[in-house]
Amino acid sequence: MTKTDSSKGLAEAEILSQALPYMQRYAGRTVVIKYGGHAMGDEMLGKAFCRDVALLKQSGVHPVIVHGGGPQIGDMLKRLNIESEFKDGLRVTDAQTVEVVEMVLAGSINKQIVASINSEGARAIGLCGKDGSMVLVEKARKTKIDENSNIERIIDLGFVGEPKEVDSTVLDLVIEAGLIPVVAPVCFGKDGKTYNVNADTFAGALARALDAKRLLFLTDVEGVLDKDMKLIKELSESEARGLIKDGTINGGMIPKVETCIEALGDDIEGVEGVVIVNGKKPHAVLLELFTEHGAGTLITL
Repeated sequence: MTKTDSSKGLAEAEILSQALPYMQRYAGRTVVIKYGGHAMGDEMLGKAFCRDVALLKQSGVHPVIVHGGGPQIGDMLKRLNIESEFKDGLRVTDAQTVEVVEMVLAGSINKQIVASINSEGARAIGLCGKDGSMVLVEKARKTKIDENSNIERIIDLGFVGEPKEVDSTVLDLVIEAGLIPVVAPVCFGKDGKTYNVNADTFAGALARALDAKRLLFLTDVEGVLDKDMKLIKELSESEARGLIKDGTINGGMIPKVETCIEALGDDIEGVEGVVIVNGKKPHAVLLELFTEHGAGTLITL
């Protein structure tokens, strides 16, 4: 062994040694990871993500993967010549569209992620919110104030649902069996119909029901930025609400942070901490969980 090889080996051993306390912190605990459509866009990053998930499992962590797939759904709708209707920037999911959503999310994407995790030596299983009546939803009710009349009007988005009841029985059994659940946000409504659910909201509902140690949102941004566009490493719930109020947190980051706050729950029930992290950064999950400095913005009570 050369001196260079010896030095490299020593450095790698030091990294593992430093990671040990963090591995112990999460051993035996559940971590829910929302794997976003944009974060899934790079094949090499996707492979690295699945390898990191397998490593988490080997380290004693119980990862639960929730995935989106908006861009992939859009591509399939185009291939099938199904035109999408949008209201206030939100896709309307009609009966024809929800069939495609289920096919893409609970079918092709879900099984691709499962296969990738399995190829890294772990054992994953694909599920959706329908399985075991895991998540029952109600039709989402979106409203908007008309600028001219100042009257609140309802925006009908079709078969888009919001979680109302979560039964973690199936997930508990899967985790107990040593498997990694990979879950698509397609659910039954209380009316027996199929609904598409926002993956962030779905992940938050599962994380709360599972009493997760952490909920990680993998996105295509670094996290929450201050007015100088610098990353904010940690926020309390009240600080996050304040940044929404003063406009520091704006645009698409508002619903994501609001989902984080909702997942936190209270001191009795909820997620211990929620992290918004850039999923396009290599090994973002490991950096967030197993290093001192983390990789994104941690939001806590």
